Amino acid sequence: MIETIDRRLSTGIPSLDQILKGVNAGDNIVWRVETVEDYADLVLPFADCAVRNGHHLIYFRFANHPPLLDASSSAKIFEFDPGDGFEPLLDRIHEIIRGSGRGAFYVLDSLSDFQADWKSDQMLANFFMLTCPYLFDLETVTYFALYHGHHSPELLDPILETTQLFLDVYRHRGSRYIRPVKVQHRYSSTMNMLHAWSGRDVQLVTSSATISEVLNASAWHRSPHLRSLNSAMATDNDSSRAAGVGSFAPAQEEGAQGLISAIRSEISRDPKIQPLLARWLTPTDLQKIQSRKIGTGLIGGKAVGMLLARAMLQGVQPRFADLLEEHDSFFVGSDVYCTYLVRNGVWWLRQRQHNTETLQEGAEQARRRILTGTFPDRIMRQFEDMLDYFGSAPFIVRSSSLLEDGFGYTFAGKYDSIFCANQGPRERRLADFLAAVRTVYASAMGERALWYRAERGLLAQDEQMALLIMRVSGELHGRMFFPPAAGVGFSYNPYVWYPDIDPHAGVIRLVFGLGTRAVNQSDDDYTRLVALNAPLRRPEVNFDEVCERAQRKMDYIDLEANRLVSSHFLDVIDHAPGLPLELFLSMAKPDGSGGPTVRAMTFDGLLKHTPFVEDMRAMLNLLQTQYGRTVDIEFTVNFPDENHYKINLVQCRPLQVRGVQSAELPQVSPRSEDVIIDARGAVLGYSRVLKLDRFIYVVPDRYARLSIQDRYEVARLLGRLNRVASRERPGRIMLLGPGRWGTSSPELGIPVTFSDINRSSVICEIVCMHEGLIPDVSLGTHFLNEFVEMDMLYLALFPHRGNNRLEESFFVSHPSRLLELAPDALQWQETVRVLDVRDAIQPGERVILIADAMEQRVLCVHDRTAEITLADLG
Repeated sequence: MIETIDRRLSTGIPSLDQILKGVNAGDNIVWRVETVEDYADLVLPFADCAVRNGHHLIYFRFANHPPLLDASSSAKIFEFDPGDGFEPLLDRIHEIIRGSGRGAFYVLDSLSDFQADWKSDQMLANFFMLTCPYLFDLETVTYFALYHGHHSPELLDPILETTQLFLDVYRHRGSRYIRPVKVQHRYSSTMNMLHAWSGRDVQLVTSSATISEVLNASAWHRSPHLRSLNSAMATDNDSSRAAGVGSFAPAQEEGAQGLISAIRSEISRDPKIQPLLARWLTPTDLQKIQSRKIGTGLIGGKAVGMLLARAMLQGVQPRFADLLEEHDSFFVGSDVYCTYLVRNGVWWLRQRQHNTETLQEGAEQARRRILTGTFPDRIMRQFEDMLDYFGSAPFIVRSSSLLEDGFGYTFAGKYDSIFCANQGPRERRLADFLAAVRTVYASAMGERALWYRAERGLLAQDEQMALLIMRVSGELHGRMFFPPAAGVGFSYNPYVWYPDIDPHAGVIRLVFGLGTRAVNQSDDDYTRLVALNAPLRRPEVNFDEVCERAQRKMDYIDLEANRLVSSHFLDVIDHAPGLPLELFLSMAKPDGSGGPTVRAMTFDGLLKHTPFVEDMRAMLNLLQTQYGRTVDIEFTVNFPDENHYKINLVQCRPLQVRGVQSAELPQVSPRSEDVIIDARGAVLGYSRVLKLDRFIYVVPDRYARLSIQDRYEVARLLGRLNRVASRERPGRIMLLGPGRWGTSSPELGIPVTFSDINRSSVICEIVCMHEGLIPDVSLGTHFLNEFVEMDMLYLALFPHRGNNRLEESFFVSHPSRLLELAPDALQWQETVRVLDVRDAIQPGERVILIADAMEQRVLCVHDRTAEITLADLG
């Protein structure tokens, strides 16, 4: 159905009318502006259009600023003196409104000028609440104005509740922008987003890079709801960051102490992080954080990592200030979580989780209460303010717990993060946001998180859940919102598949669209792995292989569907004009084919024709240097215009990574009959030599016959064996199975969680269920970080390739201990084999695994003659 707009009721700017779905009789339209000149430029077309359409135009003149209309405008002008007092002025204005009848158009001077005489936002709110409904009942259209940053919630809250339309106007770098905050009884997916305004033209701003830059340049105008820092900390300036040294000179010792105290109470209690924060953050930074904090408490590890990395980059190399996309995130303090638990009867249930014996007691009840709980009114008001700030732009609610992403513990994938498409009426958007917050809070009580903490002795440590609420970085293409590129980066490259790759140069994993496919394990697709010292070096040898192993699906936010969706990238790019596709796609005809040209997502143009690789390598190297250890990051890449890109750094955390050459590998030439495994493919982890004590082998042909439900049963059985191993401590375990470990699609592998396999030292993926699965590019960041933390080795074995070998008879011809360890697993005894090495060899012999990460080869041999000395063993 085509909507019709009454052209007689208009702002005088047709493109703005389209954005607002028209002007309705009774509309009170409040403009919050930075200068009266901006308001005047909105008033003139409004007044001209009203007169042309035969409306009675009335101007109430009472301010000290230059007049908005004069006699030539055909407006009837009434002048007032606010010094006469509230009641006389109100009575006279209402008398004029009553006498003017229905359907008049009104313009008022800036209401902010009343403050000079009334000295009270409350009285100004009273004026508006008495006048606005009266104008509405008479079906008038009225323009009001306020100045940015001049008023408290005492005025702003009643105005937002009462008026029909509320719009913000911004100036930035010579351009002007309009953002509708409230448009009553009208809706579109882009109505509440930022729009560029030039003369009589208003156009949607589609890039998050531009939006965050414009809004960051303006103050967070609802800040009176939020606390501010001690003014003593504001005496410093940002010059300390430019020096990249300790934050303050001796003369500023008092300010330095204030900063350090604020870091402890407001940012982080981590003693390893605090010195970095004190070095790189300034009082101005902390004031910005406080102005965007909801509630009280700490902001958590994920937020700290993002902020600290940005400060490091901009402090050491100022050019990164222009390269980085600005963030305009909000922080929900950890005290909000604690208060939520107390308020909703969860606190005492949570206390049971401090003991491994009672870890799961009451956890499900606690999660149910969290998912249905309520927040205090003061927090709800701040949530609503934040929602109005974002308008209808998508954002993500990210976990940022106190222990998360710090030195030693990443909690990768243990807590939830929820995308909010943020569409629909304000009430629905608020409900969706609250559901996301509750979901993240509930994930703190989830089994994955609890066992992660238990295994690392963290149950007794204070672990509160703060939140990081970030604008989704990307660009709008019709109903689809996504960044052209996103990914993860490691300052140390654990994927070394060719001799000329320098692991210390770092590596990134790129995807087209949202970065979810780079962060999480994608069972149905591929990513582009880029060694930063050899960016065009690929494991594939020809374009056919490149096409076979190139990304096909992409993730984006569908604004009309109000959710995250996945589609083939070819179905998206045809509806997204303006994308610099030459940077992402490669086109060629398949070898030996006269068929149509094939388009593959290679990112070759981005890697070859822009400084992107150099920028990413410099960023990772700088962050590793400043942290003093390996880091991993998450990022997006946007193109605000066709000539340059912006990188949005959305996450940074330190990692513990050993090098690919950390072991001196022995040179062995085993007899053919002593070779158990010879895998020449993907090796993730550092080089090592291990003596193995137990194999758990999932028999591929047996597993392939199982139903989906039975495959889940096998995964649960493996989890039970893993827990037995944690008690029994049998030594080093190697786990082998068909397809992908940790898959969410059982048809592609074994659907275990990491806690089901974390007692194994080596995990082997036997690539026989789906030949196209490439482990070195499929492991998601969360799964990879688990391997890094637990110092595990991951390898792929391609049994059908000539230079790979799997001696299956070794695993099936010797006795299995499955029924001894899991007596009720009789039906799985032919599917899952548990082989203790001592039952398969003679005294004095060993089974040795030699992993060469540089050569991407793993050899597992029966060492009958002790050829490999104990000094070689890791």
